[in-house]
Amino acid sequence: MAECMAVGIGGLIGSVCRYLIGLIPVGGRCVFPIKTFMINVAGSFLIGLITALAAGSGPANPRLVLFLKVGICGGFTTFSSFALETEGLVRQGNPGMAVLYAALSVAAGTAAAFAGEAVGR
Repeated sequence: MAECMAVGIGGLIGSVCRYLIGLIPVGGRCVFPIKTFMINVAGSFLIGLITALAAGSGPANPRLVLFLKVGICGGFTTFSSFALETEGLVRQGNPGMAVLYAALSVAAGTAAAFAGEAVGR
């Protein structure tokens, strides 16, 4: 039960942070979903960093790791928003932007996870 509470509280924190970032106004008529992109890249970096720090610091508190990785990072990043925004770009007649967004999201997210692990080591 304590593990569920750790994940739930972390998810609350991550989700609220994502919501607040979503409120930041983006100037102009930017078609590219920059806020979700940046949230997912930052979350990927953070989960890589947490993973490396937890592995390198000896036995980590498993509840703390759940709180940070599954809770905060899971609540902060958002695959469903990414998928919906990609679909929306296609529906709005921007298939090229949809492909660019999807490819950059996967590439940058993966690179950020590697970078986070490298920094954590």
